[in-house]
Amino acid sequence: MDEIIFRSATIDDLPALVTMLADDTLGSARESADDLSVYRAAFAEIESDPRQELLVAERRGAVIGTAQLTMLPGLAHKGAVRAQIESVRVDRPLRGHGLGSQLIEECVRRARERGCTLVQLTSHGSRAEAHRFYGKLGFEASHVGFKLSLADN
Repeated sequence: MDEIIFRSATIDDLPALVTMLADDTLGSARESADDLSVYRAAFAEIESDPRQELLVAERRGAVIGTAQLTMLPGLAHKGAVRAQIESVRVDRPLRGHGLGSQLIEECVRRARERGCTLVQLTSHGSRAEAHRFYGKLGFEASHVGFKLSLADN
């Protein structure tokens, strides 16, 4: 595989990012590249927050993967800062070739660089393959997560 570059996302990456977010069973029900205005507003907020990193993996000028890394300061664990990894996606044709592992490793590297003592992530209960993937990378299914939707559906 050609060299992969990990970098911060730019607004020009937005169409590719939204396309990847929508390219699975769950994402296709909640994401749409038809109107990027809501994503532009979210991107601007993420970009302006120093505790957020929206990463892209790029090869030969094309965005082929993404993840969002959020630093969460807290009192627990003696005031530790945790890193939360969300919205991990790899371009469909490249899945299963190691890019996801490289992307997570890059997130962990950046979290360490920022002084985080723990990296955590969530994965939808239906994503059994993703759960195996994260387990192989050393993540433990140590907690049960709960969500409460506040959106008008």
